[in-house]
Amino acid sequence: MIKRYPPLSLQMPRLWLMTDERMGDALLPSIDALPRGSGIIFRHYSLPEADRRHLFRQVQRSARKQGHIVLFAGAPKEARALGAFGAHGRTRGAITAPVHSIRERIAAERNGAQLLFVSPVFPTASHPNGKALGRSRFGRLIKGARVPVIALGGMDEQRARSLNPFNVSGWAAIDALSVLP
Repeated sequence: MIKRYPPLSLQMPRLWLMTDERMGDALLPSIDALPRGSGIIFRHYSLPEADRRHLFRQVQRSARKQGHIVLFAGAPKEARALGAFGAHGRTRGAITAPVHSIRERIAAERNGAQLLFVSPVFPTASHPNGKALGRSRFGRLIKGARVPVIALGGMDEQRARSLNPFNVSGWAAIDALSVLP
């Protein structure tokens, strides 16, 4: 029997923490500091598989205490095996997807994504040489989107508020939501 993910719309957080290796020892304290019911996209791509799975389980335990949902960036099959709420990625079966262009947005919608993480809206430390979309290009990219959009890239609470005219469903960040040790 194939396990189906619950519709994300039933529990969709407005605030999302994107994890990565740069967080180091601040990872678990950052999760604890999130408002109750936030979302977490667990990435940590460069870790060896066993270490990545171990860290995911630690994140999952910490997140459950706070009522957060955790998505695993990777294959839906692996996300299910780990007990994640769902998968984040560009493949069919992922419930959320990263989007950087209109072409990627359309592909994500066709693949069944329930939520799109559109980035980088503003310049970001995660991709220092990447070109930010800016407000205008961001607006054009999400115009006509058939599923909710989360703004990502150089985001903080003030910048998120500046995107209210675009009717985004929330925002995500690494640095703005990280607690320094």
